[in-house]
Amino acid sequence: MPLTMNREVFITAALTGSGGTQDRSRHVPRSPREIAESAIRAAKAGAAIVHAHVRDPETGVPARDPALYREVVERIRESATDVVINLTAGMGGDIVTGPAEAPLPLAAGTDFIPAAARVAHILDSRPEICTLDCGTMNFAEADYIMANTPGMLEAMAGMMVECGVQIEIEAFDTGHLWLARSLVERGVIPAPVLVQLCMGVPWGAPDDLNTFMAMVNNVPPGWTFSAFGLGRNEMPYVAAAVLAGGNVRVGLEDNLWLEKGVLATNEALVERARGIVEGMGARVIGPEEARTRLKLEKRAPK
Repeated sequence: MPLTMNREVFITAALTGSGGTQDRSRHVPRSPREIAESAIRAAKAGAAIVHAHVRDPETGVPARDPALYREVVERIRESATDVVINLTAGMGGDIVTGPAEAPLPLAAGTDFIPAAARVAHILDSRPEICTLDCGTMNFAEADYIMANTPGMLEAMAGMMVECGVQIEIEAFDTGHLWLARSLVERGVIPAPVLVQLCMGVPWGAPDDLNTFMAMVNNVPPGWTFSAFGLGRNEMPYVAAAVLAGGNVRVGLEDNLWLEKGVLATNEALVERARGIVEGMGARVIGPEEARTRLKLEKRAPK
């Protein structure tokens, strides 16, 4: 498949994530105020979309309290900075087994809840976009399963669509794209279709370019895709995604470093990505153009 470079690129800033990074960098935002302020700075630096998780304001531990999401969303919407808001719906699908000789009962860290609870903050805050992790996989730690069954995904997607929130498919391997395509073909996920290719997340698709192009080649025609790579490969994947015809994601969810020995901020990562995109001869588009492309309706403050 010949490369068709994307000449009009939107940048997504993934602000904090659900990993235990709160004690590894002072720049990882914790409170709703800090997360919203980081989103605003990232938007001013060139991000058209901000992707948000929330954390306990005191400890920084990842959380899924709808009130925390609501505060983040309201703070962003009430600011003078325009940006598309994208909330995660990936929390609540965690299964941690016991040791191999005694996998049951499930171990501490298991957070496996009903579909309605997993999207409660989406129905409450009504972002323009939310994520749907289209597959189950072993996820980094030895006995941790990120569980997203077909039935769970159909139920979550139905509630997302009913409340008017566009779905961003998150695909961690080619099989996830296969399942997502089935959901689209059956009308569970409506057009226009947006997919994020997640590269280098153990134990999903590795971040080598052969695997990346296999992922790209499995994105159906007419879908819009974005991509990211973890850690040191975050910025190389900015270039790779644009060359392959996609959009880009950067942020502290995926990488804490601007360069060796220098901790990043979300806005610094967006600025670096913007420089790469523009240096390649492409144009970085803003939130209004992204909304037009993705057929989104801007939400007003409540």
